[in-house]
Amino acid sequence: MGKKNKDGKKGKKKSREASNGAGLASAVINAARSMRTVLSRNLLATGLYAGQDGVILALAEADGLTAGALAARLGVKAPTMTRTIGRLEAQGFVERRPDGDDGRLTVVHLTEAGRASLDAIAEAGRTSERQAAEGLSEKDVRTLLKLLRAMDENLHANLPDGPRNGGKAVADEI
Repeated sequence: MGKKNKDGKKGKKKSREASNGAGLASAVINAARSMRTVLSRNLLATGLYAGQDGVILALAEADGLTAGALAARLGVKAPTMTRTIGRLEAQGFVERRPDGDDGRLTVVHLTEAGRASLDAIAEAGRTSERQAAEGLSEKDVRTLLKLLRAMDENLHANLPDGPRNGGKAVADEI
């Protein structure tokens, strides 16, 4: 039987777990994995795999980036990005070319096939978001986004290099 609170109403006490964040990491990680799995499934028709969509979207914003610049934008390590670019190049979505200003550098550009995949990537993302938000109100989704952004900022603020604007990606710390 629950204790009565100040108002004389019965109610549950806030659990210690909720106030200290216990279980938060596993819940966020599991949700992120599920979202990535669903997005991967929704991307199958495009011929892309998990992570490749981010590279194509980054190049759509700023074509002609180095592997290092792409890695920094997407918060992954350079060797991971180099492998991803190699796969995308073999699939015909990107091509590497020498940098026009610095011959020592190689820059990555979208091909026609890469540009043609943008609409399908966007639709896969929208479908995944609709699936994730099923049963949630618009207010719930807005609140969830606000809380996730606050968590992200909290995590970035506690990195050795400080806040996000000058700090490393959390993934680089793992």
